[in-house]
Amino acid sequence: MHKIDIELIEMTLDVMKYAIGRISATEHEIGKPKKTEELKALVGETVTEKGVGGEYAFNLWKEHLANANVPVDHPRNLAFVPASPTRAAIMFDLVTSASSIHGAYWMEGAGGIFCENEAMKWIVSLTGLPEGAFGVFTSGGTAANLSAIVTAREYWRRDDSNKREKGLIITSIGAHSSIKAMAKVADVDILLVDSEERLTGEDLQKTIATLTEHQRKCLFAVVATGGTTNAGIIDDLEGIAEICQKEKLWCHVDAAYGGGALAADSVRHLFNGIEQADSITIDPHKWMFSPYDCGAVIYKNPELAKQAHSQQGSYLDIFKDEGAHGFNPTDYQIQLTRRVRGLPLWFSLATHGTDRYKEAVERGLELAQIAGRMIEENPMVELVREPSLSCVLYRRIGWEPSDYTHWTYENHKKGFALVTPTKWKNGDAFETVSRFCFINPDTTENDIQMILDSMA
Repeated sequence: MHKIDIELIEMTLDVMKYAIGRISATEHEIGKPKKTEELKALVGETVTEKGVGGEYAFNLWKEHLANANVPVDHPRNLAFVPASPTRAAIMFDLVTSASSIHGAYWMEGAGGIFCENEAMKWIVSLTGLPEGAFGVFTSGGTAANLSAIVTAREYWRRDDSNKREKGLIITSIGAHSSIKAMAKVADVDILLVDSEERLTGEDLQKTIATLTEHQRKCLFAVVATGGTTNAGIIDDLEGIAEICQKEKLWCHVDAAYGGGALAADSVRHLFNGIEQADSITIDPHKWMFSPYDCGAVIYKNPELAKQAHSQQGSYLDIFKDEGAHGFNPTDYQIQLTRRVRGLPLWFSLATHGTDRYKEAVERGLELAQIAGRMIEENPMVELVREPSLSCVLYRRIGWEPSDYTHWTYENHKKGFALVTPTKWKNGDAFETVSRFCFINPDTTENDIQMILDSMA
């Protein structure tokens, strides 16, 4: 398996030809999933004692399996939070994989980690955090949020009286699902403020006032959101940070989706207060045009993260040795084994410059405003709320929840678009509505119009 022969060389050329075609193509099929049984019928047994051969397996991928995926960079994929990695970033993802770099410790991955750190410096500069703040790349927002909350919890448990207590965090129902998921993994309780709209400092103070004495003792962190995934809403970061400082609570800002907008001058002021956070999550694989998977966690005081996450083991001792000194990313997040997932972002930034990034983010903001105006001018639909960041919530007048679901599947089945419904709290009930999320600067006004027309 590890020998170099003519078959390997030919296979490498085939793979590179496929990659070149994918990177340089201006149009892609949107693709749609198939059931396991359907795929099995198409490709048969692929993992066998003797193998089916690289050429045969690759043809199965190209003919059948590749089309069972939805490209996140399709201009009419406006569901969830799509992505649009630059071609430079995709190219260097190939280099990252081919280079076989273990990115946990400087001793093994100094060159790759250096590049990651150059990209990280730019991201940190966008936040306005004070000198000394820094971060590391993770697999995504969930790992980043978990790393930050574990750091906060361990800092809280420096007080011996808290060591046996189960911690408590506060966030809003508009927070990303990963906050609930990572609270479960970290074994901390979570209190949700019952509002999908902007969480304010006043909301937070009122919530804290309702806690029992024991709950207040266990409260150690607040998670604010810098752009909710559902609607692009930015919490009152200044007000929340002030309450956290007054109440001696860790302030974490989950800006996994919205953090890319820190690069946009037109909306940067909406994030005022983020510079007072103790930790921040940003996903470059969302609005910073990096390939999956690439999240980031940033700390005001990285030393606290190191104290929480640095792993010990006799076979790891060499990495602490004087001869191996350097920045060790594994010390600042939950993962030991890691690839240098920030490397494609570094190459793209080095290739294009940060000004191009600003322009691309601004385009996503502009597309949301364009869509908002088009919806207001269309008698079939109406805005649920004003567009925020690159998210647009709107309803098709007269539709029931099942209509949205049917419409989504019909458009997807045709290979035309992927736009999915969501729920929005309207009074005491949750209403099913439609949602756009714009990331890809190649999405056009005509794409938006065609999607709206398909609701007729």
